[in-house]
Amino acid sequence: MKEKNIDKIFFGLIITLTIVGIAMFTSASMGILAKNPAKFYDVIFNQFIFGLLGGGIAMYCAYRIPYKFWKTYSLTIFIVSILITAAVFIPKIGFSHGGAKRWINIFGISLQPVEFLKIAFVIYFAAWLSWVKVKVQDIKFSIIPLVILLAIIAGVLLKQPDTKSVILIVVTALVMLFISGMSWKYILGILGISLLGLGLLVSFTPYLKNRVDTFLHPSRNQSTSSYQLQQSLIAIGSGGLFGRGLGQSIQKYSYLPEPQGDSIFAVIGEETGFVGTVSIIILFIIFAFRGFKIGYYAPDSFSKILVIGLITITLAQAFMNIASIIGVFPLTGVPLPFISHGGTSLLITLGAMGIILNISRFQKKN
Repeated sequence: MKEKNIDKIFFGLIITLTIVGIAMFTSASMGILAKNPAKFYDVIFNQFIFGLLGGGIAMYCAYRIPYKFWKTYSLTIFIVSILITAAVFIPKIGFSHGGAKRWINIFGISLQPVEFLKIAFVIYFAAWLSWVKVKVQDIKFSIIPLVILLAIIAGVLLKQPDTKSVILIVVTALVMLFISGMSWKYILGILGISLLGLGLLVSFTPYLKNRVDTFLHPSRNQSTSSYQLQQSLIAIGSGGLFGRGLGQSIQKYSYLPEPQGDSIFAVIGEETGFVGTVSIIILFIIFAFRGFKIGYYAPDSFSKILVIGLITITLAQAFMNIASIIGVFPLTGVPLPFISHGGTSLLITLGAMGIILNISRFQKKN
């Protein structure tokens, strides 16, 4: 197989999104500096050294590694990711924040292991689907293995609790099944069962029930459960067409919870206005189309399914964040890829992009 140069357009989109992310993250973090300088420097270190520098190294290493490596060691990678994610329940290693136990501390560095798990699932499921090939229509080789995988993942994540990541993985799995040639009737069946299961989970889980209620009735409890949504909408609305200007957000100083994290899209809206927010959305759409094109012309079924899976989980996460901030989806707490605070998220996202860049070197003629 003849090697080519990487897809320069896709690489340019990654760099553009990362630069935009650096600019907006730095601006949004000023709200922390005004209140807690010590926390500000900790957040900056985590994002720039662990996330950006570490992510850049991870992307380069993943780009240099032949993509078939991931298929060979896919099961090992998935098992290790499950074990690391379960480590959040080990005393003195795992720790809680905001009522959720989703982080581990290794040598003073905090990690969110679910970010590893999401990519590990995509790698392993792509390897599995490329192995079963036409047998994907046989539920013994597709749906039953997927149910087993999802049961293992849900068993670890729902205990934390982390429902949003389960949703992201299910959505990604359905797209990967479709790309593999599974019939629509099976996919719609899995989707229906998943929605029924999610409905039951919401009914019996108070914090999820509260979030759905806030989504359906955003004008209620504006000082408590609806506070973040209300402040986000105020920030976006006050940005108008062109925004207040970079660094000029008012909401990030005293009103928006986690302005550098979950609420960063609201800061983007306030500082860059309608034009800025639409530009971010368009960037993600172009990023997705270019990524899907790389997947379409990928050299084999594994690389094709892998690229589509990685692009899907990144795009789904981006739009889940944006949708929750503008009030068209319940608040999730999922980070905005390339942009939100989260050193682990940025590191893993850039690493995943390295895998896609490696595959782009072997595209068929287009």
